[in-house]
Amino acid sequence: MVLNLSRKIGLLILISARIKAQEINTGARITALGNTGVSIQDVWSMQANQAGIAAIENAQASISYQNNYLHTDLSTKSAVAVLPFKKNVLGLSFQNYGVSAYSEQRIGLAYAKRFGKTFFAAINLNAHQVRITQYGSAQTFSAEAGIQFKPFPKILIGSHIANPNKSSYNKQVDAKIPTLLQIGASYLVSDKVTFSSELVKDLDWLTDARFGLEYNMMGWLSLRGGFNVNPFRQFAGVGTKYQKIRLDIASSSHPVLGYSPQMSLGYEF
Repeated sequence: MVLNLSRKIGLLILISARIKAQEINTGARITALGNTGVSIQDVWSMQANQAGIAAIENAQASISYQNNYLHTDLSTKSAVAVLPFKKNVLGLSFQNYGVSAYSEQRIGLAYAKRFGKTFFAAINLNAHQVRITQYGSAQTFSAEAGIQFKPFPKILIGSHIANPNKSSYNKQVDAKIPTLLQIGASYLVSDKVTFSSELVKDLDWLTDARFGLEYNMMGWLSLRGGFNVNPFRQFAGVGTKYQKIRLDIASSSHPVLGYSPQMSLGYEF
């Protein structure tokens, strides 16, 4: 009984924190890199900076599952898919977060375009829904936009804004969709090592600095790690590829709430 009561109290705390600042699941690879996705080019850029999908040349799809904070029933289920055509890419994303009593859904549709080999841009439209048992549900929409620029072969700079018009739910549901500003860069230190970093500003909350490092041990195996400053969080993960299949595993820590393991499975067509 004490354990069940503790879990219920924990869920209330987590849901309250979630309503103040929603976190998007960016897939296990980007998660393991400390969520430094603004300057990464990956199918999971659909959840980080949609400009990153503009560099993708083959259709890809990926699914991800995260157990939020281990000892709770909270989970995040996500899926992304991209379809390139000429110098354009269409992307679709889906995310579901919550428990049976409280859940959030988000569906995103993105259009990205590359301009040569140095400039990439994208816009994204999201449909949001929050559902609370015995209280009903509410829906709203938001927009995102991002760019990436490669001034040198080994450096990629990215910038992204989410919900610039501060879209929110109706007055019956006091849940906020954060307005985020992100800027960062990734540096190819060598053929095997990539360093990434970014600054994130939530206009209603905090500023965070994030850092990540990826080491490609061999063609099919990569090790990753990262950390965030505010709050201080640590991240670690591993990725493997076999022909057109990619499996990524990550774990993130929170100083108060604990660990969140995550796994992503992707396929390149």
